[in-house]
Amino acid sequence: MKGRTSIAVIPWALLLTGCAALTPASEDPVLIKLDELDNRLQAIERVVQNQSLVNLSQQVSALERRVDELQGNAEEIEYDASTTSERQRELYADLDERMQNLESVVQARSSVNVLDGGPLSPGQLPVPGGSDRDNYQAAFELLKEQRYEPAAMAFKQFLVSYPDSELADNAQYWLAESYYVTQQFEDALSSFNAVIDDYPRSRKVPDALLKMGYCNYELERWDNARGALARVQEDYPETTAARLAGQRLKRMETDGV
Repeated sequence: MKGRTSIAVIPWALLLTGCAALTPASEDPVLIKLDELDNRLQAIERVVQNQSLVNLSQQVSALERRVDELQGNAEEIEYDASTTSERQRELYADLDERMQNLESVVQARSSVNVLDGGPLSPGQLPVPGGSDRDNYQAAFELLKEQRYEPAAMAFKQFLVSYPDSELADNAQYWLAESYYVTQQFEDALSSFNAVIDDYPRSRKVPDALLKMGYCNYELERWDNARGALARVQEDYPETTAARLAGQRLKRMETDGV
């Protein structure tokens, strides 16, 4: 009886095996499921990879912006350092010049009495026989004491006697200033213009150009005033003269002139 049962089972097993062998791979549910899982896995990997690229790109962009910021900060620090260094050199030079000028004043006062009230004659230097620095400082002292007429005479004679002096540009400027403070605006205008024409590399050029704007303002030559003041701002933007020019231009705008 057992033998018959075993013999009967064998055909059924062979039949099932044959059926499985006859099922195409494209219709095999197991293979279909595996393919589906593989496709889903690849899709997930692509998403992860793309997201990583996005994050990496964002990080690179952030780093590039940071580098630009650091470079800008470095350039600003470098500019500030160079400006500070230049300013220190200017202050040192100015201090040295002022000390030398004070020494010259002491020497000038010990040799002449013009600064104590003595009058000046046309063509007379305040320190006859003195150096150019002595005479420049003597004329400048007259200006500081608000003795504008003798100061103007002293500066004019200085320019005649020492045309090649390194102080000639300053003397020309202060000559113009002596005219300006006494409201001789036409004379002041031409004298300030001489600073620009005759000493184009002088440090007094921005101030002279500013005062030309002021003179034209006082003479009510509004266009000329605006032109001079605007030129100060354009050519010498980082100077005190430029700041003062801007203030006067705003005042003119407010006044409607």
